Amino acid sequence: MYAFKLTPAIKDYIWGGNRLTTEFDYVSFLDRQAEAWVLSCHKDGENIIENGEFEGRSLQEIIKEHPEYMGENGRNKEDFPILIKLIDAKDNLSVQVHPDEEYAQRVEGEHGKTEAWYILDNDEGAELIFGFSEDITKEEFREAIESNTLTEKVNRVKVKKGDLFFIEAGTLHAIGKGILLAEVQQNSNTTYRVYDYGRLQNGKPRELHIEKAIEVTSCKKSVVSSDSISVKENEHYTETLLSSCDIFVFSRIDVKDEASFTADGDSFVSLVCIDGNGVLEYGEETVTLYKGDSLFLPAGLGEYRLLGEISVLETKIP
Repeated sequence: MYAFKLTPAIKDYIWGGNRLTTEFDYVSFLDRQAEAWVLSCHKDGENIIENGEFEGRSLQEIIKEHPEYMGENGRNKEDFPILIKLIDAKDNLSVQVHPDEEYAQRVEGEHGKTEAWYILDNDEGAELIFGFSEDITKEEFREAIESNTLTEKVNRVKVKKGDLFFIEAGTLHAIGKGILLAEVQQNSNTTYRVYDYGRLQNGKPRELHIEKAIEVTSCKKSVVSSDSISVKENEHYTETLLSSCDIFVFSRIDVKDEASFTADGDSFVSLVCIDGNGVLEYGEETVTLYKGDSLFLPAGLGEYRLLGEISVLETKIP
């Protein structure tokens, strides 16, 4: 058992930019790098382990061979529960919605998608779409789509670095241009687009999924909170709990010099370095961490230390 360093899966979507390679040093031969899947066992983009005994094998393979690495909280889960991405929106993403677990399993044969967004950086004035500004009916939702007035009904939110947005399944949403963020989500790739700004891909509009979107979208006025939940601080590090639900527990840890933590038997630990550099130390082993690096610590690895001036996003399953 050891700490796996993961190679991200890079995705090229029409709205993506190049900050994932220029700022996080990811290797990609794609023209655009819209998303980096930094913790993924999803068939559409699996992580490859790049160190140690399992070098060159996928994380999904190893989890299947060693389900105990998931921990007690993941023991009864058929699939790996979460997917973590870094997203560079050079342009607006489509206005879209994700189904909940029941609908997704019944209709798509995969998980629903609740997610959380943590804003890493943004251009001045950047904004996102989060639900509706007022209650509307399903019929009014359909009419707004058909009359091309949907963007007049949505809730637009200005963002700033450090904001956290919890996007429950069924919430209409869109990341706006000029936003760089980290996303923790259920392990799903099901998205229903309802509006795409009239863009063309290979000379054709991208597919919309209007009927399914109308079925799964909550049409109530959205209440938006961009605040983290709690902060714990001492002379060595600050730990900020960003989001907690029955799917994931998502935190930011800023280490000033050194700090000790534990990967216990309850859950694996995902660490994604978002700033600085340092060393992860456990037992007699060390792993160097640079901005953009992603580590998977198997459940039960035990005590580990982070050394240096380094900021990481930590994710566990409850």
